[in-house]
Amino acid sequence: MTEPARARAAYDDLYSIPENMIGEIIDGELIVSPRPSRRHSDATLSLGSAILPPYKLGKGGPGGWIILVEPEIAFGEDLLVPDLAGWKKERFPETEDHNWIEIVPDWVCEIVSPGTARIDRVKKTNIYGQHRVPYYWIIDPIIKTLEVLKNEAGRWLIIGTYAENDKIHDEPFQEVEINLSDLWLENTLAVAK
Repeated sequence: MTEPARARAAYDDLYSIPENMIGEIIDGELIVSPRPSRRHSDATLSLGSAILPPYKLGKGGPGGWIILVEPEIAFGEDLLVPDLAGWKKERFPETEDHNWIEIVPDWVCEIVSPGTARIDRVKKTNIYGQHRVPYYWIIDPIIKTLEVLKNEAGRWLIIGTYAENDKIHDEPFQEVEINLSDLWLENTLAVAK
């Protein structure tokens, strides 16, 4: 006996999930994930704090970017919510009649956690690659690593792998130094004492 085909998830299905969860539509399926952990949130905020002044505001850097936290982005029928995403200002839509953005970003960043690692590293990596997102950063706050991937004709090239306390200048934010030690909650707590 065959099972009936499941209906593909639609945007309105996102309204049915609890407010403390994040919903995405991947391969027609509604994927529901818990809100980020403290480590995850701290890494997101810390990276944002490093790149927003020079790239969004032009303070100490080139400016010219729009960078958002957890935007809804449509990739064909998939709807993804990366932890951070950035567009060069000239490519960013000024107005849209809906929450999601239909323009492929110039950069996305996922902060992986045990519950999302497989989706971030497999499904989302493939979707971002197929839609030609130029740069994809994958941060793991548990093992304290950053992988920088560059899209070459729909295939990912690893152009940088970094760990713990490395200080980096990498694409697309190579004009400023990012100190990875600032991304780890344990380091933030140690400084606060």
